[in-house]
Amino acid sequence: MVDSTAHQLHAFGLNHQTAPVAVRERVAFPEERLTSSLRALCHDTSTEEAVILSTCNRTEIYCKTAKPELITDWLADHHDLAGFDLGQYLYHKDGSAAANHAFRVASGLDSMVLGETQILGQVKQAVRMAQESDTLGTLLHKMFDHTFSVAKAVRSQTRIGERSVSLASAALRLTEDILGPMNEQRVLFIGAGEMIELVGTYFLDRHPKTVTVANRSSDRGHAMAQQLKGNYLPLSDLGGALSHFDVIISSTASQLPLIGKGMVESALRQRKHRPLVMIDLAVPRDIEPEVAQLDDVFLYTVDDLGKVTQENRDYREAAAEEAELIIAQHVEEFLAWIASRNVVPTIRSLRNHADHYRRQELDKATRALQRGLPVEKVLEQFSVSLMNKWLHHPMQALNHSHDPQRPGLIDAVRQLFPDDQT
Repeated sequence: MVDSTAHQLHAFGLNHQTAPVAVRERVAFPEERLTSSLRALCHDTSTEEAVILSTCNRTEIYCKTAKPELITDWLADHHDLAGFDLGQYLYHKDGSAAANHAFRVASGLDSMVLGETQILGQVKQAVRMAQESDTLGTLLHKMFDHTFSVAKAVRSQTRIGERSVSLASAALRLTEDILGPMNEQRVLFIGAGEMIELVGTYFLDRHPKTVTVANRSSDRGHAMAQQLKGNYLPLSDLGGALSHFDVIISSTASQLPLIGKGMVESALRQRKHRPLVMIDLAVPRDIEPEVAQLDDVFLYTVDDLGKVTQENRDYREAAAEEAELIIAQHVEEFLAWIASRNVVPTIRSLRNHADHYRRQELDKATRALQRGLPVEKVLEQFSVSLMNKWLHHPMQALNHSHDPQRPGLIDAVRQLFPDDQT
């Protein structure tokens, strides 16, 4: 028998394995619109609970719904993808498979870089956004509680994080392979979010010649520039300053490209066609794909960097097998919790039923005592009457049952009323 609550748990999504960046950027959810998107999802599809996880490598919807068939169409409609076959890139998991997927994602087992840790923070942020948007209910709250416990156990009990190669270190390696030592390069970071902080930290360890941070918000840009020991550049000055940099790394939440082909062509002329490395970590992309067609430009996206990060994968796959065992155990514990939640209404109803009989018979016994009947006789009548009422429905069900129903009822009665007279 399929558990009804588990059956309503679903995960829909696409990631770096199922969809190229050109598709992923079309279904990404900007953080500033996430609350309205969550509420629209629940309203438009009669979904009870929802969490949306949107990163450079994946967009996923975790939800409790009785109408999962509506989710894919909603995702396409929400992103104005009429006529586009989004379904060919999507995966759909339900019940235990949905929980298993969430656990694997947060543990870094489903990442472009096996064992990477940044995804856990992104999952936590997605859950916080759902909670603030009032779309995080009991089921998803419990599932993500398990998710965070799993990720912690995987990190502490396996060696999955050892020798992990992040996108940041891959970007650094590519840059030095093309341009030479980092201490000779002038680096521009566009954006002031977590990804820029992560990549900037890697690059800073290699002592670039200069570091500059460009950002739309002056306050955040200055703060990031100070953290990376560099200078701040207003985003509005980007076009005129582009030629001054050898390495450009961008990761913003902009819905439109910040750097176009014409802007880069102009920068290359001013640079006298000295090579320029451009790394676009944003989804949607910050740099127009056509820039890659220019000579002397080496443009990389998150998908390109993912191919560089595989050299240590064999080492981590052995640890991943241990992690899968931890995940399987937590999936079973989560499903057991769901089952226990579903039996609560039945237990409550059973207790209420028994209490109703008890009160009826107690009232009758009290009135009998008030009439002066002997206590022994009242107690005997009370116990017999309570027993008969309690056994009436089970005995009636047994007497009127037929094969193949009867053996199951007999087994149930034996479990519910074990012969423990001794």
